Amino acid sequence: MQIGGNMNYELKDLRLQRDALNPQKMLENLESDFDIKPSVGIWYFTPGGGRFHDRYLPQATITQRIEMAADMAELGVKGIEAHYPDEINEENLHLYQQLEEKTGIRVVGIPFSHFFDKIFEFGSLSNHIKKSRDEAIKIAVGGLKIVKAVGADCAISWPGMDGYRYIFDKPYMLMWDVFESAMAEAMDEVPGVRVAIEPKGYEPAANNIYRTTAEAILAAQRIEQKLTNDINKKLLREGHTLVGVNPEIGHVKMTYEILPAAFSLIMMERRLAHTHLNSQPDGNYDQDNNIGVVNMPETEALIAALWAYGYKGYCGIDINPENMPVKTAIEINIIALNKIKERIVQYPHEKLISCHLQPDINRGNYEKIMIQNW
Repeated sequence: MQIGGNMNYELKDLRLQRDALNPQKMLENLESDFDIKPSVGIWYFTPGGGRFHDRYLPQATITQRIEMAADMAELGVKGIEAHYPDEINEENLHLYQQLEEKTGIRVVGIPFSHFFDKIFEFGSLSNHIKKSRDEAIKIAVGGLKIVKAVGADCAISWPGMDGYRYIFDKPYMLMWDVFESAMAEAMDEVPGVRVAIEPKGYEPAANNIYRTTAEAILAAQRIEQKLTNDINKKLLREGHTLVGVNPEIGHVKMTYEILPAAFSLIMMERRLAHTHLNSQPDGNYDQDNNIGVVNMPETEALIAALWAYGYKGYCGIDINPENMPVKTAIEINIIALNKIKERIVQYPHEKLISCHLQPDINRGNYEKIMIQNW
């Protein structure tokens, strides 16, 4: 089945993400409603086994998993994500379109399947073996076409197998340049579609190619500089960003970053294309716990920052519910997001911002407010 271009496709406008640089705009945003639009990832509906154990749940077909997604509409799920071509492709695209027609759950993000198959043993878009790199480019092109056909917000690039194990004489600059040139090649073939880089410190590569939030932002800037398609260049001249970032709580905490600061940095660059939310202890392996189970205060601070800066995208729930039914897990996460929202409403945000802007006349006030509202 050939996927043609969608003449009605519109690039999601992220140019307003820096508007709340002024604290007064932050307060205006916090006084308005924050629309929690949960999205789910079809890959974790029936989690597979891990390195040390077999799968606990029986495998389900894509058709069965889409039926499971339809059952989540009653919980408030608004979006779904699926990898191209393993979970969404030219042959089953109609199933996702039917899901949207019946339930309103739309495809919002399409990650590339760039990490599981044997051909990507030595990386995907940064692979020095041309056959493997060409296959990665082919997948990226196909995924971008599906984004356009289904009207998704963005493609997502999590280069889990790209990176390095040994650090001596590593041609780092060449590694980044090969990856970014290949990504730009794919984007120029399907212009006008945004790709979001998802950074991670490690796993499955010993050191992933983009370990931190800042590295992902720098990669996004360099990829855009390599774009040559006239449509892409016009969008860039208009101030749009074509390479965004998809930060995941677990990945951000694996490298000891601060959640609200990391996500805010991305918005300052107008690049917050999507979010992946869960919970994670600092520095540990990627656990994909339910939202708020670990480090609830920092998660609360993150949601408050998204609210204050006017984030309009989806709250992507990215978890690994291998010990409970996936619908139960999604319900728990949506409850957590709504509870966090209820708590944020109670904070005296104007006083808190004043404590930051006028610390000399607010000694101890910030701590007092936070304790009183705990």
